[in-house]
Amino acid sequence: MRIGIPKEIKIHEARVALIPAACAELIKYGHRIGVQSTAGVSAGYTDKDYLSAGCEIMSDAQQTYQEAELVVKVKEPQPQEVEFLSPNQILFSFLHLAAEPKLLSQLQTSGATAIGFETVEENRALPVLEPMSDIAGRISVQMGSNLLHQYHQGRGVLLGGLAGTERGNVVILGAGIAGGNAARMAQGMGANVTVFDLNRAKLEQMRALGENVTALHAYQHTIEDHVQAADLVIGAVLIPGAKTPVLVSKKLIKAMNPGSIVLDISIDQGGCIETIRPTNYAEPTYLVDKVVHCGVTNLPGAVPRTASQALSVSLVPYILRLAKPDWKDDHVLAHAVNIAAGEIVHPALKSL
Repeated sequence: MRIGIPKEIKIHEARVALIPAACAELIKYGHRIGVQSTAGVSAGYTDKDYLSAGCEIMSDAQQTYQEAELVVKVKEPQPQEVEFLSPNQILFSFLHLAAEPKLLSQLQTSGATAIGFETVEENRALPVLEPMSDIAGRISVQMGSNLLHQYHQGRGVLLGGLAGTERGNVVILGAGIAGGNAARMAQGMGANVTVFDLNRAKLEQMRALGENVTALHAYQHTIEDHVQAADLVIGAVLIPGAKTPVLVSKKLIKAMNPGSIVLDISIDQGGCIETIRPTNYAEPTYLVDKVVHCGVTNLPGAVPRTASQALSVSLVPYILRLAKPDWKDDHVLAHAVNIAAGEIVHPALKSL
């Protein structure tokens, strides 16, 4: 199969879908890979590295798309990229279409088959999404801790505190991969950490992290009590393929302390904080009722080398399966299809 890897064009998105070593692995199976020139440079991989791995270097995005049967990229296609797609192609990338109705319509018009990384589900896990959620969870605490600095309009709180001072209060909504890793980071920094979830087994895992971690069932009134007193709130709620339910209302934001931070990892799927909207690394924050909001939609893009390596490991097995003529008989891949020949096929999107 002819596989195309375009250069990412979303603002400050520096990841590449496949690193050279991963490409070499696919080429061993007889696949041809065309990589857009400089696609991997920001992640530390040159065109020469890809050529050494056996790839072909494409001059621009148009050539990369036109010569590919399977397009593998990181973030959802931007409008100018959708124009390059055709009915005989497969797009494999993060899509998050539940929060992107315009892109959903554009992809339908293209006629291409669109498969979302985030809807690849196997053995009750999300193997392509999980490494990015792992990174996003860790970055959320690092970034949130920095945003609490006074020069970012934060409360001026050091999360771990020190002798004679208060510890910072961190509230995490969701104890999955992203939320769990956020909790580990915040716990390690010495903050008072409260994690909410509906799954008791996950709550037990969170409580075991340390004495400074409290794990609570996600009753709405309990969430409200803790969010109101929080210095940093991290939204990490996920329903695979579906729009995220809102857990923090506008009214609750207004009741928070000025300079508190809300950072929503689930923004790609709409976000679980009512006042959140998508932002980017060029302009990551804005204020609502003196509360600092951060809705960066590509948190792992800040560490492109690490993220590209992790993504490649998870992608190669599924690309090998997707490149088979009978891939539609693969239950996992068939279930991950969002759009096929102009039709919405994923159950979570049909209900929109």
